[in-house]
Amino acid sequence: MKSIRTYLPLFGRLLMSSIFIWSGINKLRNSTGTAHYFASLHIPVPDLTVWLVIAVEVLGGLAILLGFKARWAAAVLALYCLATGFGVHLPVGDQPNLINFYKNLVMAGGFLYVIAFGAGAVSLDKDS
Repeated sequence: MKSIRTYLPLFGRLLMSSIFIWSGINKLRNSTGTAHYFASLHIPVPDLTVWLVIAVEVLGGLAILLGFKARWAAAVLALYCLATGFGVHLPVGDQPNLINFYKNLVMAGGFLYVIAFGAGAVSLDKDS
């Protein structure tokens, strides 16, 4: 019989991946609006960047969820969290957005754990 510790990495991956899968699908459903939002943030080439972001969020989220090449996906998503945290969620004087900045830091920290310890036994990578 497997202990609960066998399944904890799976539950952690489910929780960490859900925000990326959900966000990526929402961006996909409204790619034009997302591109306009990116343009308002002065993100370069917003019509192209939106598709790169959708791919990172959906494919990275699914890779984390399934535990497929999870260390690589975690590295990409950790960098993504840090880039969006410092680049988007840390405008000077925007105290409410500071919560999103710290959320991104916490998620990056979680991904560092995946990089260090793998996806766990219940994954396609089968890290134990």
